[in-house]
Amino acid sequence: MADIVMPQLGETVAEGTVAKWLKSVGEEVAKGEGLFEVSTDKVDTEIPAPTSGVLLEIRVSEGSTVDVGTVIAVIGAPGETPTASSPTPDPVPVPSTPSADVSPSVRPERATRGDGEVKLSPLVKRLLEENDLVPEEVDGTGPGGRITKEDVARVVAERSMAPSPEQRLVSPVVRRLLTERGLREEDVTGTGPHGRLTRRDVEAAAAPSRDQVIPFTKIRRLTAEHMVRSKATSAHTLMVKEIDFEAVERVRRVVGAEFKATEGFSLTYLPFIAVATLRALRDFPHLNASVGDNELLVHGDLNLGIAVDLDSDGLVVPVLKRADALGVRDMARAIRDLATRARGKGLTLDDLSQGTFTITNPGPFGTLLTGAVINQPQVAILSTDGVTRKPVVVTSSTGDESIAIHSVGLVALTFDHRAVDGAYSARFLARLAEELQGDWSRALDQ
Repeated sequence: MADIVMPQLGETVAEGTVAKWLKSVGEEVAKGEGLFEVSTDKVDTEIPAPTSGVLLEIRVSEGSTVDVGTVIAVIGAPGETPTASSPTPDPVPVPSTPSADVSPSVRPERATRGDGEVKLSPLVKRLLEENDLVPEEVDGTGPGGRITKEDVARVVAERSMAPSPEQRLVSPVVRRLLTERGLREEDVTGTGPHGRLTRRDVEAAAAPSRDQVIPFTKIRRLTAEHMVRSKATSAHTLMVKEIDFEAVERVRRVVGAEFKATEGFSLTYLPFIAVATLRALRDFPHLNASVGDNELLVHGDLNLGIAVDLDSDGLVVPVLKRADALGVRDMARAIRDLATRARGKGLTLDDLSQGTFTITNPGPFGTLLTGAVINQPQVAILSTDGVTRKPVVVTSSTGDESIAIHSVGLVALTFDHRAVDGAYSARFLARLAEELQGDWSRALDQ
């Protein structure tokens, strides 16, 4: 018998919503076969069965949100029969088809929690908030009248149609805010589609010189909790190394235009840094590790996490599995793909798991030095900061020195001093510098 728990879909995710059960109690389930669909603020994905057998119990109904680690179902041995006492979730009421004498405009009864609040998935909550909607404005077509993302999209599309010149569409939320703040519609400039007033427009007009209160979104709250937990767990230590990127810059100047024409995006420093970092980690494996109970778990695979900023709403760290097999061109493609899918909520559970070392890249914004917070349970994270043109001393093969203009930047390693010491980390950074300052002339041919 195996308990099925709500999985953690990302380092900062604390809960998930069962969107749909793909199997019923009593059905045979094969290992790897889809068991249920789960929705979070970061990922909507299908979860496979971890073992083969019979689905004996379903403990969490569709539409319910539970904490990570909560037992939501039980799979028994093949051929086992569910007992009559096996708990199953209360059935979600399904609206019947209206008969001829029933008004079709009557809404089905909304699926609610015990406290009477309408049950909403994290995705639907986010869509409602982004579009200044409340649940009462949306007719739910899901089981028991549950609101789906398609229902929200329909209301948004209807509302975005151009209003008549003498009328602006105002949502109940905005109308209430106008009343509370003593404002008229004509007092506020609308920034929504066709000049529609949004909640932010009213708040800005009502308090132009007051402090702005911005509640944390769920992903921002989870990111904050993860960062605080990391600082409380690891002995964070920062070490910085200056890197001469001129060898990389020469390659970018020569093939940059061709690369962008072929791939559709620019060739940045990041894929070079990622490849060089993975080469250095082969020689310094204790940085590709996790801390256990008075022990260091050194990972055999080099799974590289790339921190992605979700438009200032929080961070997510998708992972490139066995990334040391990638050359510069494939690395650039892989990083681009992960970042694009992360910002479009297209990541899967597999994309967010099993990372062993992380790189964060604020460099495009011209930063000088960043002391990043370690991505638990890893023991180190590398920050790649801005690269600028500056004078450097160049030594010839005969020992003569001269001044030249090169591309130079800092890389900053935050490491867990419980796991490794400063000398080990310093040697890693020296090895990384050696790789980055080496010959990259044929890097894109590999």
